[in-house]
Amino acid sequence: MANSTPNKRKFFRRKRKPLGPDAQVDRAMRRAARITKMKKGIFILPSLLTLTSIFLSFSAVIFAINGEFVWAAGLVIAAAFFDGIDGRVARLTKTTTRFGVELDSLADVISFGVAPALLMYLWALTSYGRVGWVVGFVFVACGALRLARFNVQSGVIDPRRFNGLPIPAAACMVATTVLFFEKVRLDPETYRLFLLIMTFGLSFLMVSGVKFHAFKDLGFAREKPFTTTVGFVLLLALVATQPFVVPFLICAAYVVSGPILTWALLNRTRKRHPEGLLGGENMAEEKNNPALPT
Repeated sequence: MANSTPNKRKFFRRKRKPLGPDAQVDRAMRRAARITKMKKGIFILPSLLTLTSIFLSFSAVIFAINGEFVWAAGLVIAAAFFDGIDGRVARLTKTTTRFGVELDSLADVISFGVAPALLMYLWALTSYGRVGWVVGFVFVACGALRLARFNVQSGVIDPRRFNGLPIPAAACMVATTVLFFEKVRLDPETYRLFLLIMTFGLSFLMVSGVKFHAFKDLGFAREKPFTTTVGFVLLLALVATQPFVVPFLICAAYVVSGPILTWALLNRTRKRHPEGLLGGENMAEEKNNPALPT
């Protein structure tokens, strides 16, 4: 039997021979090609998430037409989830492009304009006839106007607050209402007037100047990460316990928080500027908007 000696690792590694100019150029080109290929894959990922949101909302339309309103409402909420993460993925991977912004806006019109409006009309407003589908159209039109205004004002107004109710929040309010009514076994035909007024009210809030919190300031989460984590776990537990009720309460609380926040900002501004030179606008917006007089 032949004696086998284990391979001993040398303590000192041999020094690599310096590469010549041609080899250095070839290595740099291969590295650049790998980086470019990786960036192309990252660029595709946010767009795929946005297209997933469109697919889910289109499926919601099909389910609503077939009378399966619970499934349609759930798909609208799922579309809102993918719409929420595509922008964050693009920012984290530093692949935010004008193409992605435009695609996201077009997707929002379908996912959170057409789909929830059709869901509400087929679910509760068909008995109103022409008035019902006109209210649905107003919802879609106001959502499109809200998105156009957001794109124009991006980088001008205070990024910590939304100017008007975000269209995904309005769509989730419609979807969670359907789920809540299904859970507590309420007949939408009985409350059709309330649902009509609610849909019109959500449309008005989208194009109004009411301020809503954007949840982009994570100072509290950074200062108290443990408390934030515990609160998030408790919220997940509540949603898991009552998945048809808790999301409705959260969406309703967010919709109501807008007028309350606007009133608080106006009250604070009036105390700082009794002469009313700002006309009730937020100080932060005046500083960030060069078109406003200073």
